[in-house]
Amino acid sequence: QVQLVESGGGLVQAGGSLRLSCAVSQRILKLYGMGWFRQAPGKEREFVAAISESGERTYYGDSVKGRFHISRDNPKNTVALQMNSLRPEDAGVYYCAAQPTDYYYTDRYNYWGQGTQVTVSS
Repeated sequence: QVQLVESGGGLVQAGGSLRLSCAVSQRILKLYGMGWFRQAPGKEREFVAAISESGERTYYGDSVKGRFHISRDNPKNTVALQMNSLRPEDAGVYYCAAQPTDYYYTDRYNYWGQGTQVTVSS
């Protein structure tokens, strides 16, 4: 069973930065595309970013393009999301997900982490 554990969430002022990390339990990260999603209270889970198995291809939601950067370190079994120029609307629970058949849709991922809370104060 693949387990994903997110970390790095917290409280940050608008304009600040946070770096989220997702640790994958098994040494097979290199086989998986990976994604980050977020969910604010009362809203649907939203695509944030994704990265291909090799890291050669990355994908971003329109609202985070130019501010967020996804990366992966396959030998260390981790995927990171660097978030810069944070806005209050970026707040929510951020989830790491693995093994997609389509990067952009929540129902196309087979594995999910429990999430990490990001709060952005204005």
